[in-house]
Amino acid sequence: MQPISYARHRFPPDIIRHAVWLYLQFTLSYRDVEDLLAERGLMVSNESIRRWVLKFGPIIAKNLRAIRPKPHSRWHLDEMVFSIAVYMWRAVDSEGEVLEILVQPQRDKAAALRLLRKLLRRQGFVPKLSSPTNLEPFGFR
Repeated sequence: MQPISYARHRFPPDIIRHAVWLYLQFTLSYRDVEDLLAERGLMVSNESIRRWVLKFGPIIAKNLRAIRPKPHSRWHLDEMVFSIAVYMWRAVDSEGEVLEILVQPQRDKAAALRLLRKLLRRQGFVPKLSSPTNLEPFGFR
């Protein structure tokens, strides 16, 4: 976990963390977060909140991903077709947790491989498979 330095900031770390959390957790604008903080008696400009989100948001997200439990070691791919001719690929672990989603207009093997590469990069480990036939319906052999 990467430590976050709040040095040279006017507001305490708790207020900065709360403002970033409000913006990232809910679908709020910077001005909405400014109003919520103003209701609590904190006069913070929306520009400060924007800077905090840009500076601390990626670090906070990285730290949250680091402490998140690892997914199970068995994964499978689902493929769905919508009536608007859009294909959705999902990677799901054995517990049913959705790991990654890819939506695109065409169905091809390159899309599934791209999804798996992205998934492996993000998860950081290779899953165990019970047999290679799990991926055959999706164009893998």
